[in-house]
Formats: sequence, structure tokens, C-alpha cells
Amino acid sequence: MSDLASKKCVPCEGNIPPFNIDEIHKYLKQVDGWEVLEDKIDGFHLIKNFKFDNFLQSQEFVNKVGEVAEIEGHHPDLWFGWGYARIKIFTHAIKGLAESDFILAAKIDNIINVYSVLSLKKVTLYRSH
Repeated sequence: MSDLASKKCVPCEGNIPPFNIDEIHKYLKQVDGWEVLEDKIDGFHLIKNFKFDNFLQSQEFVNKVGEVAEIEGHHPDLWFGWGYARIKIFTHAIKGLAESDFILAAKIDNIINVYSVLSLKKVTLYRSH
């Protein structure tokens, strides 16, 4: 388990600056397979794509992510369908990344690791390009 996964997300009301690129790279080393992308609307954000064997596995995974998001009070953007899920994480209030974004990413990594062992035959990651 990542040290980040044992932490709690902290609500952000916009009173902190977003991480700079050096801070982002430091935290990115602590999560598995997440990409950092930047756009004019959301600033820097984390994104990760997942593949599953069918729709039900995708839905179950997204539901688990939703449960963790509710507990943490930090809600990612989610897309899913037959055999895939895509997750985007960033802090809306600062239009960028903060520690809580990486904490949530680490908790999602834990979900996929448990799922892989318990119930899913195969979960593969793919790049968003």
C-alpha cells in the first residue's frame, strides 16, 4: 500500500496554489500508471484508463470508486462502458492538482489491486493516446 493511500483527502476551498510541475512529479512516483495531462479548462489533472472483460466488471469497479470518493469527499470524473473505465482527478477549486488528488489516485490503485486478486480475471491499463 502506498503511504498516500493511508491518508485522508482534505477538502480544498481554493485557498492553496495548485502543485507546480516539480511537486506533481514527486507525487506521481507514488501512484501506479497515472498520466498527467494539462488543458486550459482544468489545468493539470491525473487520468487513468482501465480495461475489463465485460460491462459488469467496469460497472462494479466504478461503483467501488464512487464509494471511496464519497468517503473521501473528493469526486473524480468517471466514464465507463463495456470493458472500460476512465478516471480523471483534479481539484476544481484550484484548477490543478493537490495532494488529495494523489491520495485518491492511490486509493483507486488499491481498489484495482484488490479487484484483480479477488474477482476480476484480468485488468489491464492502457494509455489515453
